[in-house]
Amino acid sequence: MRIDPESHRKMIEALRRGGARGTWLRVVEAVLDLAGGEVEFLRHAEKRWHSATFSGTRHTVALAFTGPRAIAAGEAFIAGLPDHEFAIAGQLVAEAKVVSVEHVALPEPRLELEAELLLLEEV
Repeated sequence: MRIDPESHRKMIEALRRGGARGTWLRVVEAVLDLAGGEVEFLRHAEKRWHSATFSGTRHTVALAFTGPRAIAAGEAFIAGLPDHEFAIAGQLVAEAKVVSVEHVALPEPRLELEAELLLLEEV
């Protein structure tokens, strides 16, 4: 499988043209930027989150990396995600982690992962 390096940009632009707005789109865009051009976006989920003093959202983003070069990019993403400084307007990324990873060898090497980000609303 060959991944179009600009596919995530095209997806973001299509969503914006279709009227998609909100924090989730900025989260997906930031995650895809960090993942690089060899990534395939699979899905996104968002859930409201509250504590006694904070409120925000928990985002889960599923990605796939197919082929040796893409898998190397995926491994770099896994290593860099927890310490990455995200810039998402109006939000503070309190936690970013990879919650699952699956490696598949055949029919071609593939790494699939789910990343989870906890965003707190800046007041």
